[in-house]
Amino acid sequence: MAPPRTLVIVLAGGAGGRLGLLTESRAKPSVRFGGRYRMIDFALSNCANSKLTDVWVLQQHNPASLNDHLANGRPWSLDRNDGGLLMLPPHLGSDREGWSKGTADTLWRKASLIREFDPDVMIVLSADAVYRYDYDALAHAHLASDAVVTMVTTEVTEDPSRYGVVEVDGDRIAGYEYKPKEPKSNLITTEVFAFTPRPTLELLDDVAESRPWKKGDRDLGHDLLPRLVADGAARELRHRDYWQDVGTIDAFWNAHMELTNDDPPFRLDDSDWPIWSADEPHGPAVLTQTGTVVSALLGAGARVAGNVERSVLGPAVVVEPGAVVRHAVLHDGVVVRSGAVIDHAIVDERTEIGADARVGAPPTDDDEPRIAVVRGSEVVPAGTVIDAGTEWPEPPSD
Repeated sequence: MAPPRTLVIVLAGGAGGRLGLLTESRAKPSVRFGGRYRMIDFALSNCANSKLTDVWVLQQHNPASLNDHLANGRPWSLDRNDGGLLMLPPHLGSDREGWSKGTADTLWRKASLIREFDPDVMIVLSADAVYRYDYDALAHAHLASDAVVTMVTTEVTEDPSRYGVVEVDGDRIAGYEYKPKEPKSNLITTEVFAFTPRPTLELLDDVAESRPWKKGDRDLGHDLLPRLVADGAARELRHRDYWQDVGTIDAFWNAHMELTNDDPPFRLDDSDWPIWSADEPHGPAVLTQTGTVVSALLGAGARVAGNVERSVLGPAVVVEPGAVVRHAVLHDGVVVRSGAVIDHAIVDERTEIGADARVGAPPTDDDEPRIAVVRGSEVVPAGTVIDAGTEWPEPPSD
């Protein structure tokens, strides 16, 4: 029997507003993660390890930042003569032209291309979570069921109201609410779905034709998924391993801090399911005679002559003698001058922290950490103090 014709659609067009300054000038999936990778690397590596080679990346906001990284799919063996990686920005030329206003709207606008491709199963996923998952196994499990949609679910310990919350009866999804104020369970969708294409596209057409898309309800969770659940056409497939949404500042920082544990819940160096990324022209990291590093990840080309503790440093970061970096995430090319202290903070790419500056602060007593964020390509003047939980430069007031 021939393998199923599987199309993977990566929804990579969101503005990523919850990440604040980190997505001001780049697409959310191209934000650096883990000192070496970009967010989209986890989805594309899952495709590569699942041996799925027809992958479409649907873009919208700041696509240039993402296209530069994707490099025609070469790092994930998706640069192929037949199939491979296809990047789809918004387009003109049809009655479905223009900017999409949500995930369901995005699929509806690409319906003619999907029908032309004619997949047996369509896997739709977001690109702002860290996890390993076999999409090919998902495709086979979906095709073996009578479902129109199979939702990959997981249980969370944090606030489930950020997600689509489900209730189940066996493997059938009996209830679904998108970002409810009062969640009925802690079982959520991971934003990984397997759809049967024909009825899904027909339902999208029906929704679009029966009433105009309204502002705020063009996502899959507002119309499509609730209707499939109501029709008894939705099943779940439970994911019991690590899964972490990193689409907010707190979640992004927490996920990085977990990486610095002696026994992290998610390893970036698992050779059984490697995470692939574009290679960067940097040499090895350097720890000088004056530098100390405790429980940290150092990107290629980083040079540490100061003190680094429980932090993740991206490629080519420089920490000068006398500088201190604690509980922080520093992206590519950040320079921390002598005497500066960074604590509970995220500093974006190519920023210079001046001598004796203070960025962020540890929490007091039992307070939750408040993470300071510094925009990329900035120079923080010597002696500047950036308070805990603030953005620098401050966003303009309305």
